[in-house]
Amino acid sequence: MKMKKKHFFINGFIGLHSLKKSSRIFFLFAWIFTFLLPVFSEGQQRKVLAITVSGPISPVSSEFIGKSIRKAAEMKAEALVIELDTPGGLDTSMRSIVKDIISSTVPVVVYVYPSGARDASAGVFITLAAHVAAMAPGTNIGAAHPVSVGEKMDKTMAEKVTNDAAAYIRSLAERSGRNAQWAEDAVRKSVSITEKEALKRNVIDIVSNDLNSLLKDIDGRKVMTVMGEKTLRTSNVLIVSEEMGVRYRILNFISDPSVAYMLMLLGFYGLFFELTNPGVIFPGVAGAICLILAFYSFQTLPVNYAGLLLIILGLVLFVLEVKVLSHGVLTIGGIVSMVIGSLMLFESSEPMFKLSIYLILPVVIFTALFFSVTFSLAYRAYRQKPVTGGEGLVGQEGRAASDITAEGGIVRVRGEIWSAYSGETIKKGEEVMVVSISGLTIKVARKEVQR
Repeated sequence: MKMKKKHFFINGFIGLHSLKKSSRIFFLFAWIFTFLLPVFSEGQQRKVLAITVSGPISPVSSEFIGKSIRKAAEMKAEALVIELDTPGGLDTSMRSIVKDIISSTVPVVVYVYPSGARDASAGVFITLAAHVAAMAPGTNIGAAHPVSVGEKMDKTMAEKVTNDAAAYIRSLAERSGRNAQWAEDAVRKSVSITEKEALKRNVIDIVSNDLNSLLKDIDGRKVMTVMGEKTLRTSNVLIVSEEMGVRYRILNFISDPSVAYMLMLLGFYGLFFELTNPGVIFPGVAGAICLILAFYSFQTLPVNYAGLLLIILGLVLFVLEVKVLSHGVLTIGGIVSMVIGSLMLFESSEPMFKLSIYLILPVVIFTALFFSVTFSLAYRAYRQKPVTGGEGLVGQEGRAASDITAEGGIVRVRGEIWSAYSGETIKKGEEVMVVSISGLTIKVARKEVQR
């Protein structure tokens, strides 16, 4: 190919001299255009932005998708492809994503991928709102019945929430020309279907093996955006993959219930250690950071505050065990309180919000040992007599270095010479004990008659 271009280049110059002036100008422009066309085409190559959203739908994923939609518009992409694999998530985050998709000037393609992925609960709403809904072989969609988050709903409230969700998902399906009845059943009856059934029932638009196949399959498809009808040109496009940055990954990681639970406990450990050992600094700083991160996570999780109070009560009982003689009753109560509180901490019927008992039991046992041992050592140190400074002299034994009366005298205590006085006469050489100290003078008494 390079040789052909080279020959064309040489022959072009040779032929240029043999033509008339007008023909030479035309030939020159044609020759330049031939060489600049590939370069111009590369700069104007169509692009598709592809992102991956895996895990619960949360404020983190909502922010990431919204940012990606805006980026796709800025780069004038042919489409934004969201590779989705989710068990569901928060209603508020889902609605925010749906609003961003509906108002997007760039067509949004939701692709349930890879094989084995699921599109459940909040994910169904997002898929039905997309301009193109696609699934990979071996995936499923459905089970969009709303569940309580943070507190139980009574029958009336549950019915209101269900009706609201059913109306919302039906409107999304009708807007995109998909099966509205199935969408409502996914909310009311929690039905779930495979990708083949979804395609057959007009729940989705296409089934594709991978991203490249998907882009070829949707090429030429017409979709309706807020800017009007648009024909997708996704064949032979440049795929620009966008991954979650470090910030999104960290926020997404700490939004996991198990991670949030551990962050909370680590925060309590750090602050408690700092309070019992003032001046160490690092445990207190680390504990404060962990608690703040835990509280951020709790904003995205269905926290039951009764469970949180039970956990705090358990920690208090562990501390009281050291100060109150309960023969282990307080420790047992603390363990029971903390286990029940941990089980109640995230209240939802969704498995993704449940803490494993295999995580809770080791954590509770370790916590009981940590607080018992740490506080016991700190309490004993607090009760121990001072051994330095003036207070450390009280109770120490010494010997009179001179006769001691109420007017004064001299004693030797711990190898030091002190001015002393006593309410009785003590002869030189007698053993004494320090009773009290006032400034640089100590009061002593004869050892055998100490009062």
